[in-house]
Amino acid sequence: MNIAVVGTGYVGLVSGTCLAETGNHVLCVDIDQTKVERMQGGEVPIYEPNLDKLFLRNIEAGRLEFTTDLKAAVDHADIIFLALPTPPDEDGSADLSYVLGVADQLGNMMTSYKVVVDKSTVPVGTADKVKAAISANASVEFDVVANPEFLREGFAVDDFLKPDRIVVGCSGQRAKELMEELYKPYVRQGNPILFMDERSAELTKYAANSFLATKITFMNEVANFCEKVGADVDMIRMGMGTDNRIGHRFLFSGIGYGGSCFPKDVKALHKSGKEVGLNFQILDSVMSVNDAQKTIFLQPMKAHFGGSLQGIKVAMWGLSFKPETDDIREAPSLYMIDKLLAEGAEVVAFDPEAMPNVQGRIGDSIQYAQQALDALDGADCLLICTEWAVFRNPDFAAMEARIKSKVIFDGRNLYSNAKMARAGWTYRSIGRPSLQPAS
Repeated sequence: MNIAVVGTGYVGLVSGTCLAETGNHVLCVDIDQTKVERMQGGEVPIYEPNLDKLFLRNIEAGRLEFTTDLKAAVDHADIIFLALPTPPDEDGSADLSYVLGVADQLGNMMTSYKVVVDKSTVPVGTADKVKAAISANASVEFDVVANPEFLREGFAVDDFLKPDRIVVGCSGQRAKELMEELYKPYVRQGNPILFMDERSAELTKYAANSFLATKITFMNEVANFCEKVGADVDMIRMGMGTDNRIGHRFLFSGIGYGGSCFPKDVKALHKSGKEVGLNFQILDSVMSVNDAQKTIFLQPMKAHFGGSLQGIKVAMWGLSFKPETDDIREAPSLYMIDKLLAEGAEVVAFDPEAMPNVQGRIGDSIQYAQQALDALDGADCLLICTEWAVFRNPDFAAMEARIKSKVIFDGRNLYSNAKMARAGWTYRSIGRPSLQPAS
């Protein structure tokens, strides 16, 4: 099939590449000429495991192309995916200006039947708005489909190629048949394509992400309670996770969730509720707890250093909001950096992928280390913000030789309390009893 993908951000680029991988001819559109030229030259502009191989293979095969010409993409395509940003406004609502701006242009450009697919995460009722915007200028038939993405950063290629389910919201039979034909190669193992109305499809994405955010936040509240009563959140997680009604996933406690999806989608669903007179009280609590969780180590750090962080050198491992991505949107590390700098601390950070993005955002207000151990040179403590695999089994002897004080604040519970105590480290994690270093 001939496909157009409008927008080459995270969702658009992964979707376009994976659609090309099953034999479709995909033309991706972006307004950034420099970015388009880089992609035409085989450069992947984002970090996502396993994407580069598919990207290059499909460019070389002529199935994946890039342009700044929206009209050329519309003429090319049977199905047009809108994978455009929907950033949160100040009130938490999703900004639809990019989506509706392109929709306004499509009506004048279409000369034959098209299926226009909302791939962006959008509020309930957006398909109706897109349909109205296109209809204002269209002289041909078209359908608008809601097809939310469920891609996990770090696993997005596998998630697209082998999805748990595909959600498609559409009213027209013609659109349904085309979407079913497009997606059949991805569900050969029997996972479902769930057809429903557009509004239900739109809400499914927000409801799913908000539920997962709630699950994470609940466990963080439990972890905070554990610290008050001397319980161990890891034991509780295992006891809960073996209940098949709950499951093992999203039960790990830490310093809060971040990223491009959970914070934005929780806020947008909460705002959408307010617009129809419903207050999502659970989401009120989720947002409040998560905001506080991101900087929960600040007071323990101050207490450890006698009430002040002035002049304290903090080594920070991990800047991205999660491992296997360079995405720093709403990352807990950034919130901690702001707090630490405001307290007069010095921060030296290392991350395998995200340092250029952080430097592009906050400049040289912190230092950047070339290797994880380099960040420890002369540091008073180590703060772990992201659970990259490279941090899970470090050389503790080498660490001890570099760091000034054997003190770790671990926001991702990577190490055993008992092991750290035996090795003489002062080790503070989330929701687990603190053990004193062996004398």
